[in-house]
Amino acid sequence: MNPYDLNLIAKRKRMLNDDGRFQQVATLVWRSYQGQLQVMLITSRGTGRWVLPKGWPQKGYTFAQTAAREAFEEAGVNGELDPIVFGSYEYEKDDMDEDDISVFTVYVYPLKFLQQSEDWPEKDQRIVEWFSPRKAASLVHEADLRTLILRFSATYKADS
Repeated sequence: MNPYDLNLIAKRKRMLNDDGRFQQVATLVWRSYQGQLQVMLITSRGTGRWVLPKGWPQKGYTFAQTAAREAFEEAGVNGELDPIVFGSYEYEKDDMDEDDISVFTVYVYPLKFLQQSEDWPEKDQRIVEWFSPRKAASLVHEADLRTLILRFSATYKADS
């Protein structure tokens, strides 16, 4: 599966990569605030950990389209989506049944924040906060995601 294929459309929700990991997509939402780059994190519904908006690929949609949809459903965010994957990270879920696959690869798509709706599907289930990239990186648990956020902050400038 080539994440750089902009025409890659999900054929099903739960897709396995060649390495045996489930595929998910996420959005790294960013903005310029008082001349400084900020990234948005949300809390997960299960554990309350700080994460990016993410979810399963949606059948009939590109990975990038699904990532933007997750940003709206989980954080009420609309913006300018970069349809090219910025990077990926891997994580493992601790709350899966023993026989289930519990390892995931997440493709991350940057989304420049334009607005947040007053209401969205998961508004009452999550906390949404803005952080400096360095602070955001310190709050997430996955080492690859920490690295990705810091690499993003070196690549994307606040005035972009």
